[in-house]
Amino acid sequence: MDNDYRPKIQRFGRWFTNKHKFRSHSSLSTHLSDGSGDEYEEEDLSISSEMDPCILTNELRIFVATWNVAGRSPVGSLAMDLDEWLNVKESADIYVLGFQEIVPLKAKNVIGGEDLTEATNWNLLIGQILNGCPWMLNPVTSEDYNYLNVSKRETRAGTSSQEEELNGCSRYRLMASKKMVGVFISVWMNTRLFKRYCISKVKVCAVACGVMGYLGNKGSVSVSMSIEGTSFCFIVAHLASGEKKGDEGRRNHQVSEIFKRTTFTQHLPDDYSPRPLTILGHDQIFWFGDLNYRLYLQDDIARELIKKQDWRALQEFDQLRQELGDGGVFQGWREGNIEFAPTYKYSTFNSNRYSGTLPSRAGEKQRTPAWCDRILWYGKGVKQHSYFRSESKFSDHRPVSALFSTQIEVVKSDDTSVVSLQPDVPTTVYSKHTERGNAEASSTLLSLITKELKASPTNKKKS
Repeated sequence: MDNDYRPKIQRFGRWFTNKHKFRSHSSLSTHLSDGSGDEYEEEDLSISSEMDPCILTNELRIFVATWNVAGRSPVGSLAMDLDEWLNVKESADIYVLGFQEIVPLKAKNVIGGEDLTEATNWNLLIGQILNGCPWMLNPVTSEDYNYLNVSKRETRAGTSSQEEELNGCSRYRLMASKKMVGVFISVWMNTRLFKRYCISKVKVCAVACGVMGYLGNKGSVSVSMSIEGTSFCFIVAHLASGEKKGDEGRRNHQVSEIFKRTTFTQHLPDDYSPRPLTILGHDQIFWFGDLNYRLYLQDDIARELIKKQDWRALQEFDQLRQELGDGGVFQGWREGNIEFAPTYKYSTFNSNRYSGTLPSRAGEKQRTPAWCDRILWYGKGVKQHSYFRSESKFSDHRPVSALFSTQIEVVKSDDTSVVSLQPDVPTTVYSKHTERGNAEASSTLLSLITKELKASPTNKKKS
């Protein structure tokens, strides 16, 4: 090996080893800590930086949100609700929005071909809200959209993206989008990130586990991407409904299926550097959506606690909280404190009343209110700043949002092709030499992912 390459590869090797050393330590600490984890996160980051001066950590703000829109199409009057939901006054670097039931879950939508009309309409409205002006979308010809692929095609064709032609209106770009029946994810990124960081390895995956275990009325859509040296995975899920005894088992089974069947393919030689191939192979993971977990509680008692706004007492009976504990399908994952009312089920659109409040009302479903709409995360370097619901009456669900700050790792290099991170200065993650180091480390990465999957609570439960 050329001696000029060796120091760079050695630096990458130290970074890679420390990265997974502290990842394992962090996972273990999650089980032993009191649940807050904030003190350990700060210590973990400082140790990582001190032990390897070749690593920089930069902070990003990520807004994650979920909304079951009950099969309703976005309309112009929804813009005000969307503005409140997205909380654009406290702008984030990345917006990751998950939807469920963007189309009615009728047989023709479940077993027929994908119709992208509603996904496009939602993206157009989101783009308008985030950018503060009318926004144009490149034509979407398949159920998944990847900005990097579109950008490559435009570069080869010598054209510029439509949104950039709108007098610099585009503050946020649609980075990735994926639809499966009614489940939909839309990822937006501030344009300044493209100037400061290398964004790569954007992939999508859909897992259908509804009717007969393989139809798309229930399941997940996921986006995988890397920003500099940190990999992200965003999973939007719509799990099995029902509040009867045993229905939570169907939801747990679908979670296990999503873990098992979500894969992000790698095509050599185009994807020469290693990418995470599974959910748990990523550094920072966000799982959110209409997870449909209910309360182990009688309806009248639940409503009484809601009237008192005793959220702590109500959470003692929450099914998902139990799954976050020892032996649960989400063991080791985290969720912020819930300090808002259950988000489902409201009686009708434009109503503040839970369904079943008036038993005498004909045709109204009796449903015990529950926190069906949730946001979870896994991985080190993630801190949640807020967790709240919005009050739009557009659907029988209330939308839920969370704002996070995350740490991304940047490998410093003596190579002149890598510039220090300063505002508005283009940067690159790795030089061509450290990319060779990535390739040499790929077998180690795959080995670690395999071990992690074998040791994960999900696989233990299935075995």
